[in-house]
Amino acid sequence: MNAPLSPPLAMLMELTHRCPLKCPYCSNPLALDRARDELDTATWKRVISEAAGIGILQAHFSGGEPMVRSDLPELVRHARAEGLYTNLITSAVLLNAARMAELADAGLDHVQISFQGADAAVADHVAGFRDAHEKKLTAARLVREAGLALTLNAVVHRQNLHQLSAMIDLAVEAGAQRIEVAHVQYYGWALKNRAALIPTRAQLDEATRIVTAARANLAGTLTIDYVVPDYYAARPKACMGGWARQFFNITPSGKMLPCHAAETLPGLVFERVTERSVGEIWAHSSAFEKYRGTGWMAPPCQGCARAEIDWGGCRCQALALTGDAGATDPACGLSPDHAMMAALAIAESGAAVDDFAYRMIS
Repeated sequence: MNAPLSPPLAMLMELTHRCPLKCPYCSNPLALDRARDELDTATWKRVISEAAGIGILQAHFSGGEPMVRSDLPELVRHARAEGLYTNLITSAVLLNAARMAELADAGLDHVQISFQGADAAVADHVAGFRDAHEKKLTAARLVREAGLALTLNAVVHRQNLHQLSAMIDLAVEAGAQRIEVAHVQYYGWALKNRAALIPTRAQLDEATRIVTAARANLAGTLTIDYVVPDYYAARPKACMGGWARQFFNITPSGKMLPCHAAETLPGLVFERVTERSVGEIWAHSSAFEKYRGTGWMAPPCQGCARAEIDWGGCRCQALALTGDAGATDPACGLSPDHAMMAALAIAESGAAVDDFAYRMIS
């Protein structure tokens, strides 16, 4: 049985797939949308209004790099007029004082800046972009000077985990209220670089120790969210709060997805907001209904006491590792594929692979 459908909490708008960085764990799909196919300003504003009409509370502006869109302040202003909390998810390398002033004037509430390391040598290498780290530090200062809330997103992996303590210190020094220490998740482009990115078990244990200690020491100063790599988990995370339960994503060309990686799943038809309203897709799309709730689950998920806690885990990960999007997420210790996932973690975390296949839009 599936529970009655509730309004979604948040919408992620991938305004563009264009991005100056070349991150080897890029979460955008393998096939990127081109600039010529991006939704225009009027369509994005209609989408925002329709999303507000079905009850979302948060509008997240993302990409690629959303700041390559000149209409970003106009879209932020429209979202605020619709009563939504607005969040910019950015690499920040294009965020200068003039752009910051425009966004603050438009009513932007929050900025989330990704950091690839604690110093330029590591961070610029991971990002594949010279002077990225220095630009991010400047942007963080501009956000705080504008009076906006700031989150640092520290994407961590084998090649930068030795800087985790320093990245947490950096967040405090930057005046951030929150840092998300997010281990890379391995699907899409990150799967190509798994052997260069996946941490050892010892690294993960040390990272967990560092986060635990920092949470105690910085209580009341900095909130630390911590997302562990599924390859070392005993239970899966509730991906996006459950498939099509709390969240949806709009691609640059207007496809509406239950999660940002959903296009990796074969056989699903993702409808476009240019052809059907946001509300209709949310409530009636066959792709959204496919893995919504618990009715689709097979044993051991079906009947499990955690079925409505982790909602079956990640469908994209299940497909990537088992070839079956409907299989139990191998991150779960009850999955018949769990041992295979753990063995992959051990094998690849010990691989002598340091070079990245960088992500570049061509």
